[in-house]
Amino acid sequence: MRAQFQRLALIVGNEGLDKLSKTRAMVFGLGGVGSWCAEALVRSGLGEVVLVDSDAVCVTNINRQAQATTKTVGAFKADALRDRLLEINPDCTIAVFNKVFSRETAAEFALETTDYIVDAIDTLTHKLDLIELAAGLNKKIFSCMGMAQKLDPTQIRCAGIWESSGCPLARLVRAGLRKRNYCGDLTVVYSKERLPPRGEIAPACGSLHCLCPPKSAAGAHEWCAAKKIINGSAVTVTASAGMILASLVINDALGEERPL
Repeated sequence: MRAQFQRLALIVGNEGLDKLSKTRAMVFGLGGVGSWCAEALVRSGLGEVVLVDSDAVCVTNINRQAQATTKTVGAFKADALRDRLLEINPDCTIAVFNKVFSRETAAEFALETTDYIVDAIDTLTHKLDLIELAAGLNKKIFSCMGMAQKLDPTQIRCAGIWESSGCPLARLVRAGLRKRNYCGDLTVVYSKERLPPRGEIAPACGSLHCLCPPKSAAGAHEWCAAKKIINGSAVTVTASAGMILASLVINDALGEERPL
């Protein structure tokens, strides 16, 4: 047992640590939610974590994403996060996909090889694709709904997708699943809180006042100027949601049942 997991062993035992070391999880979307979920999984001794995100670090990510610093702006999010996580546990096997997940690219990710799938994807169509394909493979998936425009992490809840309420993204996901004749259920992390926007929108990336480079070091990048809607986000909420997602994976891997 590595020294960094001694405190965890006091809770889960050596047998529990062994279970976690043999667990593989894939995290799709490495923003304010997914990045902290991935870090929590590695800090909890998971043996293998797969990081999936096609985006690069923008200076506006620094307020809420684990891998985002002034030194990583322009780097692929997955690459920057891998480097950070390997400093935490060099024994963890970390694979990286710097590409978009979709129904068309799904075969490249080999979903059938993983134990758990964590969905922290923002794009609705790709989110629905992942949920549907995971169900077809009978893979356990935990999905995050919208965590923007929120400041109170105590309002975050877990429920089955059909029992979730008050979250605009969850409503869209439910509608999309119905259109796809999805008859299953999945545990989602959501919040009913929704604050109105305040203040002015920051200068778009690529403008004269933006601190981001026009392109990432890794190549072409869809900076936030390309987004139709830019919502405010706080790390206290996004990271809390990521931690809850990680706890769902960890408790399930340990065989521990937790009430929703």
